[in-house]
Amino acid sequence: MVHVTKLSYSQTDFDGLFMDRNNLCVGILGSYSSFTHYWEGVNKRDNLNMGTVSNTSLGVMGNYGLTDRLNFIFNLPYVQTKASAGNMQGQNGVQDISLWLKYALMQKKVFKGDLQIIPALGYSMPTRYYTPDELPLSIGMQSRVSSYRMMVDYEKNHWYFTGAATYMHRQNIFLDRNTYYTDRQIYSNEVIMPDVWMWNARFGYRNQDIIADVFYENMNTIGGFDIARNAMPFPSNNMDYQRLGIYLKYETPVNGLSILANGFTTFAGRNMGQWSGLGLGAFYIIDMTKKH
Repeated sequence: MVHVTKLSYSQTDFDGLFMDRNNLCVGILGSYSSFTHYWEGVNKRDNLNMGTVSNTSLGVMGNYGLTDRLNFIFNLPYVQTKASAGNMQGQNGVQDISLWLKYALMQKKVFKGDLQIIPALGYSMPTRYYTPDELPLSIGMQSRVSSYRMMVDYEKNHWYFTGAATYMHRQNIFLDRNTYYTDRQIYSNEVIMPDVWMWNARFGYRNQDIIADVFYENMNTIGGFDIARNAMPFPSNNMDYQRLGIYLKYETPVNGLSILANGFTTFAGRNMGQWSGLGLGAFYIIDMTKKH
């Protein structure tokens, strides 16, 4: 049981699209996700003590073309969590700001299609203090994360495939208590956070007006421990999941304005909720080039 991973694509850190130099794509993305069942270790259970756990977010996102091949991307969400039963109170507030640099290292023709090799560097950090010690109702992990990603994007006749592998190094976090139990008793307020691998694959169709794809996402925590029987989840649990989803983007007749929608469901997991969710957003492209 853990807060939901954000899903949002429109010239973002997870795709093979780039903004032109001095162009800014900025917009708002709202999402809602929830679960009623969760995995305690690998055992799937219901969640009667909390009912339905939900996560609602509203984020400001942007992508600026430093050059035609180098983009700077940012994302800052406001998150609210809630449980329909039990005594635990949800949290709300501005969460972590995410910053990315995405670079088109190689672009060439292969089998009459367009192949790109795209490395990306990311960094996220909390913008305020919130407690990560009340999962699954915490709005985040309170950890500073450095991400290293390599992507391959191939397009032919408007059909495309994008594959990505990401390694995330998570810095340790600190709790508001001086002792806690993992698989043993620990007398400290510092929690050693395990790193994470993530894989993402997308297949779909894109042209000047629409983008539509299906995607698969796999997250694997490197280490950690399982939730004890009938215990609460903990930030350094071994949290894994596999998800399937869809993504749609439409360029409206208004020049520069696009709308997007996405949805996903979790079909396998470990020590986390079986999240499903929907997202809806609008983005506008601004040409920052000085006109003579």
